[in-house]
Amino acid sequence: METLAEKLGLPVHESALLKKVDSLGLSSTQALNTLVVQRGCFHYSQGNEPAGELVSREVLRNEELALALLNVARTYDHFGIRSGAAILSDETNDPDLIAFLSKTEHSEYVVRYVAECGKNYEPEEAFWDALLCRLPPITQPVRSSVMPHPTRFIALMGKISGELPAGQYFQWLRPKSRPPRNHLAPHRPPALSFS
Repeated sequence: METLAEKLGLPVHESALLKKVDSLGLSSTQALNTLVVQRGCFHYSQGNEPAGELVSREVLRNEELALALLNVARTYDHFGIRSGAAILSDETNDPDLIAFLSKTEHSEYVVRYVAECGKNYEPEEAFWDALLCRLPPITQPVRSSVMPHPTRFIALMGKISGELPAGQYFQWLRPKSRPPRNHLAPHRPPALSFS
């Protein structure tokens, strides 16, 4: 399978971060996505994630988790890029650390793409400005067939058809402090009684 770097036409490298992630038993995108859900990205839940976290934040910070999913040395996975973008935007993340990891992991292109999408949808969000000023510009065109469309990083809200009143009808997907009600349990209507 091709790496994200190969898909983007970027040089392939050996990743120290992916070695760390592998040593923690998180080598699959599925395991990383489970951890993303456990850390508050409930919109990516499959409903079968174990309680607790596979690995603590002290062992693997959110910035590292994001870069593991957005890493160009990783096998290409469209869904992994989307969940990586969500955990990247956690409000407690350190833009300096993200920029440092992006550089050491040769993944500035991907992180910058996500940050530019975030800035486009959330122009008032200071996090995107702080991150973008620490990343080099993208010098080659974005391969739209490889990178998720910017709308894959948001939730659309409001009316589906007809005219929309003024207001915001999208939300950038990022970690939430707690899951929505009944998020892990499928909704079951109350049993009917015929007595």
